[in-house]
Amino acid sequence: MPKHPAVACAACAAVVLLMVAGCAGGGEGGAADGDLSGQTIEVAAVWSDQEQVAFEKVLDAFERKTGATVTYTSAGDELPTVLATRLAGGAPPDVAVIAQPNLVKTLAKEGALVPLSQETARLVEADFAPSWRDLGTYDGRLYGVAFKAANKSIMWYDADTLGPDFRPPLQWDDFVDVLRNRADVGETPLAVGGADGWTLTDWFENVYLQTAGPQMYDDLAAHRIPWTHPSVRTALQKLNEVLRPEFIPGGIASALQTEFTGSVVKVFGDRPSAAFVYEADFVAAAINKSTSAVVGEDAKLFPFPQIGDQDSVVGGGDTAVVFSNKPAASALVEFLASAEAASVWVEQGGFISPNEQVQLSDYPDAISRSIAEELKGARTLRFDMSDLMPTALGGTKGDGFWKAMQDHLADPAAVDEILAALEAKAATVYAAG
Repeated sequence: MPKHPAVACAACAAVVLLMVAGCAGGGEGGAADGDLSGQTIEVAAVWSDQEQVAFEKVLDAFERKTGATVTYTSAGDELPTVLATRLAGGAPPDVAVIAQPNLVKTLAKEGALVPLSQETARLVEADFAPSWRDLGTYDGRLYGVAFKAANKSIMWYDADTLGPDFRPPLQWDDFVDVLRNRADVGETPLAVGGADGWTLTDWFENVYLQTAGPQMYDDLAAHRIPWTHPSVRTALQKLNEVLRPEFIPGGIASALQTEFTGSVVKVFGDRPSAAFVYEADFVAAAINKSTSAVVGEDAKLFPFPQIGDQDSVVGGGDTAVVFSNKPAASALVEFLASAEAASVWVEQGGFISPNEQVQLSDYPDAISRSIAEELKGARTLRFDMSDLMPTALGGTKGDGFWKAMQDHLADPAAVDEILAALEAKAATVYAAG
């Protein structure tokens, strides 16, 4: 999801370090016990609309439990920019929930974050798998709690359009055949939200993980291999099999002007122009907000089609961190680490918890359970590649990885020039640290 280079750049880092010295303090930041009445804290996160309503119910539960007052700021895709600006101004929120692990580690390295309390660390050690603990750990200390997980290996479809005899194509070649067959009779079966570059990077990440394998995925994410590596071209060629103009409503030009929510509406709106849309479990929230379709009835899903014998899932997540020494801030993140907090959102739907104390049976419907089961049961699980990269490369609108995938969608024949430009950008970003 979106990030911003201002957070990671050297010039900003110097300013941030000076401004946050009075905010983070360097204390242990242990969670407070007992009554927190009279304390007011601010938490900032990306969630808006229905997700904001759900998260605010979690915050309401914390307020009832502690007596503290919590105000919520929705920064959307601009959260990294908002944090950079407010840190530079010496007024960060008390708590933030961040989608980019690289940003969490950068902020911890710069001294902007308060280490979490020993009690929170014990909860995370007991209830979270190592891969989730690692997202909030820097230099051996825990700075963040993974609160919300995302399964980014899901294909959604309109059951009404496809009819009762439709059987989801679980293999890539079968999926391509379905798209081709529907296009042959004049349909445009696949909606693509290419105006949001992160949707295209998510497409690429799923294909790359399956065609190149997990070790190469890790190497590319860390820039141990260049973007001009043959494995990248192989994945893009495979992706070209489905991102074809004849498969997409309005063709490529329309896809590049369609945002994520618009792609969902093209499938599940009142006048559907496509039958399939790819994206994570949060598609359900877009369906509920922007269409009259019912998830699990009109809107159904199947795993991202398998290429060869690779059984893999790309995941994402949102990590809660603390910027202030207020006891209520530490207490809130300790609460977010608990199964109690997760259960508040789980029962509302549209939420997957990385907390292992949350059981599959706790999810309110078959769709939620299947999404969680796919994420937890994957033989190969890797975190969203763009979120692992420095912000300037992996999450800047109109630049870096996002722009390269948009450029490739617009002109696949220019792949050599596109990858060369992306590699030059990557080399500069990683050299800058």
